[in-house]
Amino acid sequence: MLSLYFFINPSSTGFFPKCPFLSITELYCPGCGSQRAIHNLLNGNIITGIRHNYLLVLVFAVLSYQLVLFIANTYYKKSIKNLLHKPLVTKGILILVLAFWILRNLPFTPFTELAP
Repeated sequence: MLSLYFFINPSSTGFFPKCPFLSITELYCPGCGSQRAIHNLLNGNIITGIRHNYLLVLVFAVLSYQLVLFIANTYYKKSIKNLLHKPLVTKGILILVLAFWILRNLPFTPFTELAP
C-alpha cells in the first residue's frame, strides 16, 4: 500500500477515496490530509507532509513506541509493560484527537494552520 502512496499523488488523482465525513459535513476529520501527508513523507517532503496532518506525529510516536516494546520483549526477553494499555493514557490520546478535530475546523488564525 505504501508503494501506491509513494508513486501516486492523492492531490492530483481521483484514485484514492475521498473523506466521507468531509463530503457530508464540509468539516475536517482528524484523518483528513493523511493521504497527502503520507505521500509527501514517503517522497522526503517531511515538513509538507506533517503540515497536511499534524496528528501523524502522534501516530508515528505511538507506532515507534510499540515497535521498541515489541523488539525489547521478543528479542531481548524483557517483560516491559505497555503504557498505552493504561486507561489514563488512552483517555489522554482520545482528548488530544478530539481537541485536534475541533481546533482544525475553527476558521481563524492560528487554527487555520491545522487544516489540511
